[in-house]
Amino acid sequence: MAESTNEGPRVGAQVAAALGLGALLAGSFWYMATHDQGSAADRGRAVCTASTGSLPAQYVSGTRLCEALNRPDLPALLGTPGEQAQNAWGSDGWTTLLKDDKVASPEGDVRLPTYSVNLSVSYDRLPVATMGRFLGNTAEPTKVLGREAVFYSDRTIALKISLGGGGKGEAGPGGIARHLLVAKDPKDGGGSYEIVIWRQDQGVPDDAALLRVAERVLPTIPGWATG
Repeated sequence: MAESTNEGPRVGAQVAAALGLGALLAGSFWYMATHDQGSAADRGRAVCTASTGSLPAQYVSGTRLCEALNRPDLPALLGTPGEQAQNAWGSDGWTTLLKDDKVASPEGDVRLPTYSVNLSVSYDRLPVATMGRFLGNTAEPTKVLGREAVFYSDRTIALKISLGGGGKGEAGPGGIARHLLVAKDPKDGGGSYEIVIWRQDQGVPDDAALLRVAERVLPTIPGWATG
């Protein structure tokens, strides 16, 4: 994982640890999805693969996040109505912050021919308004569904793995990933939802598409109404 260049206080390091993972994993998601692209297209729209790992009952599962994201109108929300999901899966896990402080961080992923989409929940204690100050010069504070939110960008890592050459791989810079962080509760008391989109062709993602996905998907996540 690349090191953060933020030089803010401790909360800045926590933000970097909690939020940097999605884009860094984008390349590996790309490879996993592309490797199965043909068979996925043959069998129709992908069904969510069950979460790996498990979280206590008070947390939403990665499988449930995947199901919320993998809706029939997702291609239309992304501006690519003729497409369908090719791969979809969830994962349950924990993110380690400073002082071995661990927070639940389930996520769901859906890959389509043009876009990949990641939906995650962080159960940390950091308000989104605070986090936005440590996300660099691409951070754009906004409101989504009446809650504090921040748009920001970073780059994916593209992985190229030769299946016939002994499994050797190469990593390099990928395309732009657009993130939207939204407060987990209306008072922005800590914790966040995050939706990330990036394009398979490394083009610049459409912010309007990202916002459409957020506005339709987030209210369907268990616990949204109460935070």
